[in-house]
Amino acid sequence: MGKTTLCFSENIRYRFFTRKNGVSTGEFDSLNCSVKVGDDPAKVRENMRRVSGYLGCTVEKLFVLHQTHSSIVIPVTTREPFDKTPYGDALVTDQSNIFLGIKTADCAPVLLADSDHCVVAAVHAGWRGAVSGVLENTIDMMLKMGAKKENISALIGPCIAPQSYEVGEDMKESFLQADVKASLFFDPSGAGKYRFDLPGYVLSRLERQGIGAAEWVGEDTYTLEKEYFSNRRSTRKGEKCGRQISVIGLLDSSLF
Repeated sequence: MGKTTLCFSENIRYRFFTRKNGVSTGEFDSLNCSVKVGDDPAKVRENMRRVSGYLGCTVEKLFVLHQTHSSIVIPVTTREPFDKTPYGDALVTDQSNIFLGIKTADCAPVLLADSDHCVVAAVHAGWRGAVSGVLENTIDMMLKMGAKKENISALIGPCIAPQSYEVGEDMKESFLQADVKASLFFDPSGAGKYRFDLPGYVLSRLERQGIGAAEWVGEDTYTLEKEYFSNRRSTRKGEKCGRQISVIGLLDSSLF
């Protein structure tokens, strides 16, 4: 993880996992956590078991979603596993000893916590989800579960950096139709081309909400090939792309 001054308190366990220390091979080398990208399901299950083992839980206690680049937030109000994996792009809980996981490969994983009021969240924030309000909806759900806005801290994990994220005029125009304030995050890079600052935009959406603190870890998934999967990099190479996972959970008070 890159340099950051923000850290969660001792009753929060979290990690932005890299692509290392798994069992997948080839294009999915090695800690791919998604079965949807064409990897061997048995290897993905073992990778998820390794992730869970590092966190000190079973796979059943690691909650994930079918992610769709939406603004849908799923509350987790029990420690019991989902009967059926829901569709959405954020998870929020006030339950201890379970973990919330988000899978990414250029989009921004955002982990949030109000440690004083024991509410945590994990968000998959690509540009579509961010512009449609997934971060705001997540904070609203945290408040419903008892969090206080000024106590919420947010840490943005490894994602594609602006120097690696060139987009066209069509994407910019679609974006600005939804959020005119986003113009500050498009930097011209040639005829009809722009560099888009995804982590900067995510930070701005969080700051508009008036939460206590927010930072980006400063790591670019596109350029750090040995560390992270990158959908944009893999697409340019004509390869399939795995997904890394980012996880957060509340520890039972007896554990600290």
